[in-house]
Amino acid sequence: MNVIIAIVVLVLVTGLTVAAMLAVRRRAPEGSYFTDGDRASGVFGVLATGFSVLLGFIIFLAFTSYDESRQGAETEATIVAQQVQTAQFMPKDSSAELTGELTCYARSVAGTEWDALNEGNLGDAINPWGAELFRTISTVDPKTATEQSAYDRWMDQTADREQARIDRVHGAEGIIPGPVWVALFVIAGVIFAYMLFFADRAEGAATQGMLMGSVTVVITVLMFLLVFFDHPHGGGAGRLQPTAMERTLGLIDVQLELAGLSVAPPCDEAGNAR
Repeated sequence: MNVIIAIVVLVLVTGLTVAAMLAVRRRAPEGSYFTDGDRASGVFGVLATGFSVLLGFIIFLAFTSYDESRQGAETEATIVAQQVQTAQFMPKDSSAELTGELTCYARSVAGTEWDALNEGNLGDAINPWGAELFRTISTVDPKTATEQSAYDRWMDQTADREQARIDRVHGAEGIIPGPVWVALFVIAGVIFAYMLFFADRAEGAATQGMLMGSVTVVITVLMFLLVFFDHPHGGGAGRLQPTAMERTLGLIDVQLELAGLSVAPPCDEAGNAR
């Protein structure tokens, strides 16, 4: 979510809850609706503690998923750069083809595939250049010991790259199931309703507004944090970006230049086949 939108929503939600508290305060008895404030505070402590523990645990799990996506993107980019080096030890008739397809794979990840992740419509789609790489490597017939070693290394790197891609995209559509969201909003609604019973016309409006506003701000910010970690891709500050793969594309160019190789990738800059 965009930071500006989040701030606007936070202000609106806080304003609505504070307004509700002040409206209830006008008709509230002195000392609040509770005759035993200590007992009421104890019950509120149970509600707030249960909600905070549940929300904190879910945020931890969502952050773990976010970090796995970030690490997956870094690992995938690193392996692509390593496979470019491995490809140079393959038979000459397939080395250039594999290198070009790896370049297209990297462009596709940083281009069209990342756009699909940002929009949340990648689904179960595979990277088309991953399929092309498999088709090409299946025709390779290593002859020498060096080529055989490179071929074995390539297969291991391919498996690692595919696993890294799974880690990168697994959280694109959200990892928190609907019932958990329902439970969080229901508990937040219960806390809000319970807070209204603390309305006290003997206290100042600013005090009552602070009472409700502070609770609302904390809960809303934590919910926004959960939304952020649940959808690590997209626009906005802190979202995952294809920085690692873009860095790998630059590294591929440097590697090929140092090796004196010239490869024409069969795709455009966004990774679309020509």
